[in-house]
Amino acid sequence: MHSKLPKKTDKKKSEESPSDDSRDRSSPKGRSKKKVEDLEVKDAQLIFQTLWHELEEDVGAENLKFPAEIFWLNGSPGAGKGTQTAFIMEFRDLTEKPIIVSEMLKSPEAKEKMDAGLLAGDREVTKLVLRTLLDPCYESGAIVDGYPRTKTQVECLKLFHGRLSELRTKYLGTFQEEQFPKPRFHIIMLFIDEEESVRRQILRGQRTMEHNAEVEASGVGEKREVRKTDLEEDAAHRRYKTFKESTYDSLTTLREVFHYHFINAHGTVIEVQQRIIRELKYQSSLELDEATYDRISSIPLAQKLSLHARQVLVHRLDSYEKFHSELFEQVVGLIKTKFIPIVDKHSISGLAYINSEDPVFEEPLAIAMLIDVFTERGFTAVVDIRKMEVPSRIDPKSYEIINRSKKVYRVRINFPGSKIRRGL
Repeated sequence: MHSKLPKKTDKKKSEESPSDDSRDRSSPKGRSKKKVEDLEVKDAQLIFQTLWHELEEDVGAENLKFPAEIFWLNGSPGAGKGTQTAFIMEFRDLTEKPIIVSEMLKSPEAKEKMDAGLLAGDREVTKLVLRTLLDPCYESGAIVDGYPRTKTQVECLKLFHGRLSELRTKYLGTFQEEQFPKPRFHIIMLFIDEEESVRRQILRGQRTMEHNAEVEASGVGEKREVRKTDLEEDAAHRRYKTFKESTYDSLTTLREVFHYHFINAHGTVIEVQQRIIRELKYQSSLELDEATYDRISSIPLAQKLSLHARQVLVHRLDSYEKFHSELFEQVVGLIKTKFIPIVDKHSISGLAYINSEDPVFEEPLAIAMLIDVFTERGFTAVVDIRKMEVPSRIDPKSYEIINRSKKVYRVRINFPGSKIRRGL
């Protein structure tokens, strides 16, 4: 469903920059890259925890009300984010103006960095974004243009989503439940290649200069701000390189976390809009209803399922919640209290066998529910039903042992285990 980079780019990347999985971590280069990644994660944790504490201190934990749905919009320089933002807002029925990070960063230091094609500080940007999202006008949804753009910001976004999910679970069933909706994050990436990006940047600069000249000559209208990167090809190339290395590569790590919409932004405005419609409609078909999400959200998530399988699975889970709510609640409760503690003890091996005689499984649908819930959370569950004859009583006259039949539900659960490195 998602478009891909040109083969030439992919080939170059595979030749010059091996993936983390294939890189030899024992080599100095591998250790250095791993160390940088660890530092970025730690920086993000420190930044986010500090900012979140500040928010709680300033507005109160009970007043942290963020939008139910957030579109995180990014794209190659010149890809048309400004043009397509209005279209996305209309398509998703959002009425409030977008949050444009570049417009919020008006400090001299931030402006100097942006003029040079560089990025503003992670802490400053993240703080501005979080505080702006608290504005009640964004309650129904928001578009954030230009965040996240670095690896650290990407990690902050993951932590932000995780915190909102925790709050949803914490306040579920209380009078504050509506204040903490199920978080729905969409990453939208408008992509064009470097050649087209530079062409569009320079063209935009030329048109802006022509417009400003007309305003100055006629005295009618307002001058537009001119990006220095729109005036020089070298600067435009540097800006694209910054995007590709700092933003694009970082955002691709979110493919397995949030809804990731990769939009080919080559072509006319109408063609790009048609691609956006197809992508958003397709992804929306994969989302669980909020009630279903609430029911199973406290069960650990292991890994994302394939898109086709997830469509079918989501339909079944939603039908359980809608038509068999009481039975579904019993099964999910049993998983949380009886199964997950055992699974957790086998987290290193990634394999657990669990026997259950719970009468809820007398209902065949309950077994299907158990398998589907584990599957949705990234596990593989197989149930084997075994009938056993066990002594029940002794006939007092014949002294014959009377047996009774019982069912034992043996559940095999597989999931990615923990890999432990042993030092030499």
